[in-house]
Amino acid sequence: MTEERLALGTRAARNLATTTKSVPQMRGVTPRWLLTQLPWVRADAGTYRVNRRLTYRLGDGLVTFLNDGARVRVVPPELAELPPLRGLPDPAILDGLAARFEQREYGPGEAIAEAGRPADAVHLIAHGKVEESAPGEYGAGSRIGILADGRFFGEGALLDASGAWPHTFRALTPATVLSLPREAIEELTDRSEALRAHLEEYRDAPVPAQTRHGEAAIELASGHDGEPELPGTFADYEASPREYELAVTQTLLRVHTRVADLYNQPMDQVEQQLRITIEEIRERQENELVNNRDFGLLHNADLRQRIQTRGGPPTPYDMDELLARRRKTRFFLAHPKAIAAIGRECTRLGVYPSPVEVDGRRVQAWRGVPIYPCDKIPVTPRGTSSILALRTGEDDGGVIGLHRTGLPDEVRPGLSVRFTGIDDRGLLTYLVSAYHSAAVLVPDALGVLENVEIAR
Repeated sequence: MTEERLALGTRAARNLATTTKSVPQMRGVTPRWLLTQLPWVRADAGTYRVNRRLTYRLGDGLVTFLNDGARVRVVPPELAELPPLRGLPDPAILDGLAARFEQREYGPGEAIAEAGRPADAVHLIAHGKVEESAPGEYGAGSRIGILADGRFFGEGALLDASGAWPHTFRALTPATVLSLPREAIEELTDRSEALRAHLEEYRDAPVPAQTRHGEAAIELASGHDGEPELPGTFADYEASPREYELAVTQTLLRVHTRVADLYNQPMDQVEQQLRITIEEIRERQENELVNNRDFGLLHNADLRQRIQTRGGPPTPYDMDELLARRRKTRFFLAHPKAIAAIGRECTRLGVYPSPVEVDGRRVQAWRGVPIYPCDKIPVTPRGTSSILALRTGEDDGGVIGLHRTGLPDEVRPGLSVRFTGIDDRGLLTYLVSAYHSAAVLVPDALGVLENVEIAR
């Protein structure tokens, strides 16, 4: 039996009521710390040229490998990354050298080369991590650095048969190494007059005067008295400086005139469509600043500023080494899972870093330098990621963002919304464009801690 109602029900009453509603929400909005913390520089001509003092850079790249199953071989032209082999006139010589490399496997803790023993081979690290160490002042071992995939050592064996290893190289993980023994080097130089002449020319060539940073030296005099003859000098520049062109992120937003006319209260349909589209463009912009192969930060970090973790997870030791690679580090940038991994390692070691307050929000920090989350930094299927450290600003020779302001129909700096008309279907069309790029003014302004394990 249905109970008789004494008043109007809520379901029917809602037909006469005004609904309170939110603006359209989206799950893809993130804090976008990189966009807010980068200093932005206006590139009026759409191009920004980074002029630098002349730097001598030879053979500081990575060697690339190919594998057929478990068999690994080096790509012959990549051997030109070794300083003594750069500029060889005949590519066939590199083919002959590549064919003589021997594949060797090392387990964790095994020595590849030991300090004091004859430097009798060139070693290329195809896979794995290798520790470079030397005896310390008081007998304990001193870690020099970590070498990983694509690095090499022992290239001096191409020039001198009497040298000794200055440091010990030991595998930290299972490692695959391609080695070129001294016997093979001697055999190849005996057979190839061009290779022997090239190596002799490289060995006898004068070393250009340079600073510890690899820049062309400026001759100075100091600590003298009287009237000695002062050295003459000048500051040399790179002849072909790098230029960064502004990239663009664009889309055509379409809204039917019927929707804009009839369904425009209490919220402007065009305004809400533009708001969501602009949010997505800003997300893509940050993704490009991190991952673009031309100007993205992950791909533009100098190879000498890429370091490896000691054991896999990001420990306080790794964070200290990353921080010590540059002056005035303004902030770290890491995937949220990497930040959680940092916290776990700190807790395991009994270290509890204090957070800092930025723009009214508390964020994690290391040594007082904030660690901003950025989910645009990729996480590999193996559960590894990267942590970036940045010095920013033109005055400090840091990392800067590039954009072009003063655009027609500009709604935000560097972002314009241009009405392009109504087509024969009654569709309003808006061209939404954002121009952006990033530049690293000095190589040590950007550092990357690579192969950070976040799943352990």
